[in-house]
Amino acid sequence: QVQLVESGGRLVQPGGSLRLSCTASDRSVISYAMGWFRQAPGKEREFVATISWSGAKTFYADSVKGRFTISRDNDKSTLYLQMNSLAPSDTAIYFCASANIPGVTTTLQSDYAYWGQGTQVSVSS
Repeated sequence: QVQLVESGGRLVQPGGSLRLSCTASDRSVISYAMGWFRQAPGKEREFVATISWSGAKTFYADSVKGRFTISRDNDKSTLYLQMNSLAPSDTAIYFCASANIPGVTTTLQSDYAYWGQGTQVSVSS
C-alpha cells in the first residue's frame, strides 16, 4: 500500500507563494503519473495539475495555469507544487495522488489509486 504525505501548506497573504511537497513511501510511484487536487470549503474536490511519470508532460486546470508549476523528483519519490500569485480563491485542502495506470497522464480523479491526507492552504490578508 502506497502512502503519500503532503507538507508545506500554511497561511499566506494574497500575491504570495508556497511550495507543496508530497513524499511517497513506495518507489513504485515513479512509474506512474502523479497529480494535485484541491477541495475548497463547501465545494467538491477538483483537479489542479498532473505530471507524467518522467516529468515530460504536465497539465493544469485553467484556474492555475501560469501561476502553478508541478514537478517531481523520482530519485526522492517526491512530487512538488510551486504556487505563485496566490489568491483567496486558492484557499483549499490540497491533496496529492498517484495513478496506477502505466503510460497514462490523467486529470480524472477516478484514475488515481493512492491519495494523501491533504495539507491546508489558506490565502488571506
